[in-house]
This record gives sequence, C-alpha cells and structure tokens, in this order.
Amino acid sequence: MERELTDRQTQLLKAIIDEYISSAEPVGSLAIEQKYNLGVSPATIRNEMVELTNKGFLRQPHTSAGRVPTPHAMKFYINQLMEEKTLSVTDEVSAKESVWDSRADVDQLMQEATKSLAQRSNYLAVASTDDGSVWVYGHGHIFDNPEFYNYHVCQSLFSILDEHRRVRELFFERLTGLSPIEVLFGEELGWEYFEPVGLVATRFQVGDRKGALGVIGPYRLDYASVIPTVRYFGNLIQELSSHA
Repeated sequence: MERELTDRQTQLLKAIIDEYISSAEPVGSLAIEQKYNLGVSPATIRNEMVELTNKGFLRQPHTSAGRVPTPHAMKFYINQLMEEKTLSVTDEVSAKESVWDSRADVDQLMQEATKSLAQRSNYLAVASTDDGSVWVYGHGHIFDNPEFYNYHVCQSLFSILDEHRRVRELFFERLTGLSPIEVLFGEELGWEYFEPVGLVATRFQVGDRKGALGVIGPYRLDYASVIPTVRYFGNLIQELSSHA
C-alpha cells in the first residue's frame, strides 16, 4: 500500500501525523497550510487528504472536519518517516545512575527502571516478568493527555493494570518478542475503550526470567523520543542483570 503514495502524499502524511502528535486534535488542511511549508495550495492539500483517506491512511472522526491517522499510517510513519531522536550521553548516564544501586537484585532493578522510565518519558511506565511480577509507575502522566479525560478509557486502562494476568498477556502473548522494539495500538488489541491507547515495549532476559518493559500513553505517543528511551532501558536491564 505504501508504494501507492506519491512523494507529495508521503510528505503531507508526515506533516499530518507530526501535527496530530503535537496537538491531539484532528488535523485540517488549514493547519497544515499555515504551519508546514509544503508549497501547495489549501485546495490541493484537501484533495490529497481525501486521497489519503481513500487509501486507508487517514480517517475522519464523525464529530470533526479534520482527519486523524489510522494505525496503518502510524506504523508507516514509525517505520519509514519518523526521525528518531538520539539519547544524549548525559541522559544515558543519568538513566544508568538511577538504577545502578539496584543491579544486584532483579526485582529492585525492575522497580527502579520502571520508575525512572516514567520520569524520563513523562508517560505511564509498566514492566513485568513472565513469573507474574508487575511494576507500574507514572499514573499521573496519563491525565496530561486529553484522550484520558474519558472516564471509560481510564477505567479500562487501570482495570487492566490491576490484573497482573492481563499485563502478562499484553507483554508475553500480544507482543511477539521478535523485534527489539514493538508498537501496539489499542485498536489492534480489541479491548473495550482501548482505541485511544498506544504502547511501546521491549522484551529482554532478566536473570533467569523473561522480562518486558514499556510505555503506555495516547495513540499519538511521542514515538521519536519514547522508542529510543524504551530501547535503552531494556538493554540496560539485560546488561546489568546479567552481571548480578
């Protein structure tokens, strides 16, 4: 499907997704024309947005004239269009220092890593091991995002976090473990009221157990920052626990 996009459509799609991640609002042609120098008229932008909708990359919420990206578009963006941010040496050193004193105890290491990930990402951080242990930090960050002003969305998310069985299912059944970083959207999970939710997670070996760590937030997570941060913490846990 990606090959069906023209260069202009690809450029426009990236602008729309960047704007959606930033604004949390359905994106209209006027916002794109005013903020992104695409060199085309608003009418052309509108026509191309219709084409992107027809091709399954955008959809139109019934309450808005704007468009939002589909899961297919978000995966395309993450895999091919997004410019991933690099963690600074300072950030890496700070992250390592935050968990260093816990390296001899796997459970303590998982706890401190989850807390540190929540603080650094400004999202909800969740970790689990395949024996059923679960760690969750950063609940307050959820309410920084308008998607979670909906009572039913919050209730669904928090009820899942309270059931360790569901967290294990998420990390060790829904994630394949075949890729260093995996992205899942609530829409793909099929859980009630989970459509606005996004997850970035990584799997790793922690001592003699399998472990997983991830960030949960809105569907429009800041993937460019979250992905390298989650990847770094996963590698750090595996490295430190292997020397414990």
